[in-house]
Amino acid sequence: MTFHDLHRPGDPLLLPNAWDYGSAALLASRGYPAIGTTSLGVAAVHGKPDAAAATRAETLDLVLLVKDLPAYLTVDIENGFSDDPAAVADLVDLLAGLGVAGINLEDGRADGTLRPVGEQTRILEAVAGRGVFVNARTDTHWLGTGESATERIRAYADAGADGVFVPGVADLAEIAELARATELPLNVLYSHSLEELAGAGVARVSTGSLLYRAALQGLLAVLEKDPAMPTYAEIVGLLPEPR
Repeated sequence: MTFHDLHRPGDPLLLPNAWDYGSAALLASRGYPAIGTTSLGVAAVHGKPDAAAATRAETLDLVLLVKDLPAYLTVDIENGFSDDPAAVADLVDLLAGLGVAGINLEDGRADGTLRPVGEQTRILEAVAGRGVFVNARTDTHWLGTGESATERIRAYADAGADGVFVPGVADLAEIAELARATELPLNVLYSHSLEELAGAGVARVSTGSLLYRAALQGLLAVLEKDPAMPTYAEIVGLLPEPR
């Protein structure tokens, strides 16, 4: 079964996201067929800002460490670490050569805006057909921009994406509407039970930063009584500012 075959609407792939060799190796040893990386986890481990194109080298270092584990690997490359379609395509070629099965490519930018649709589609067109599953992420909901996720995912499908990812959408009816709006596999974050998300037509469920934040909660639980799980925003607030 290929990585693409694991994306089944109504029977979604549960994709856990790792941040270092230990977390990836543990997940692989538990039989998960595919593992993703989490940009927040990678950034936090290395003391760099998330989603600011600051962790290209660290992401590649992690790929080199985990690429031979017995699971498909899909890599979060933020917005491609560049606005140049050729540079992003070169990165994807490098990852494909290392045996990476997929990438996650987002349209959000460090300043809280979305990359213009035309620019994002040119990048997607440049990376399509290079031997990796291109999961095109739109941050319409994540950043609360008010733009239409449906229009974005349809444009990204036309540009050659293999799947679409809409983090931040939590309403099951809206998730089902997005699943119906595209023939591509829909990826969302782990916000409901797998059964509920399957019923909405989801094909892939990512844990995103959840496992990393749960690990930090476990760390605090050794020292404190009943600590809350750190939020994404809380961790981001601890990291250096983008330069």
